[in-house]
Amino acid sequence: MELLVKGTSPVGFVWSTLLSFCVLLSAAVTVLAAEPKPNIALKSKAAEISVTLDAKIRVNAKLAAYLLADGKKWANSHLAEANKQLKESPEFFRDGRGWELERDYTLQSTVANRYVSILRSEFTFTGGAHPNRGFETFLWDDQAKKPISIRPFFTELKDDGPALAAILKAVIASLIEEKKARGTYFPDDLGWQKYIEPKLMKIGPVLLAPSTELGKSSGLEFQYGPYAVGAYAEGSYEAFVPWSILKPFLSPEGLAIFGGERPAESGKSEK
Repeated sequence: MELLVKGTSPVGFVWSTLLSFCVLLSAAVTVLAAEPKPNIALKSKAAEISVTLDAKIRVNAKLAAYLLADGKKWANSHLAEANKQLKESPEFFRDGRGWELERDYTLQSTVANRYVSILRSEFTFTGGAHPNRGFETFLWDDQAKKPISIRPFFTELKDDGPALAAILKAVIASLIEEKKARGTYFPDDLGWQKYIEPKLMKIGPVLLAPSTELGKSSGLEFQYGPYAVGAYAEGSYEAFVPWSILKPFLSPEGLAIFGGERPAESGKSEK
């Protein structure tokens, strides 16, 4: 069997191989360098837990401190629980594998140079049949330096009220469209819809969607982890509600921040 390409000398082959290796090594180093190190990393025989803020959050001192406190409380609580479980039920830690938990905070959009949408994503493995993922969101008012809800953007946002009823209808339509695209929509199986309700605390984690118009939001994005609106195998979903549907219910403050279209690169939920 010929090991060298015809016309290539042994020395040339070696240099070519070394060059290819260096290129691959450089690419690997670049990828590793781009991934931020965890802000919090806890480890015991029972668990490995990490909390990571992305680079855009880290430069905002007040926001970073708030989210880091949230992550620290979560990490310490789960480490204590894992240690307790290992002591009381060591048989559940198969092959010496402990719990694995990761919480990442990423900045999704900044609207009006003031309202910052943060996605909190979690990866958890606690000895079950498979790991799981979940989402929560924060809306940060960078002027007031505190978290807020989306209520100030609406004239009314009562549970089961007209605004949330319209939003829920649009959310379901968006999810159905995505399920059809994935081949996971079955008209006779709509049980997943009962898990989301026209209530602010029941409709799902919400973010201000980015927009093609500078300083504006194109609408609302809702994030759903596995099991939230479908079987585990379906993965995560994202629903989008354009601001045109919200417009009849917006307050003056809301009318000031919504506009434009959703960027084409948005809306790529994990599958």
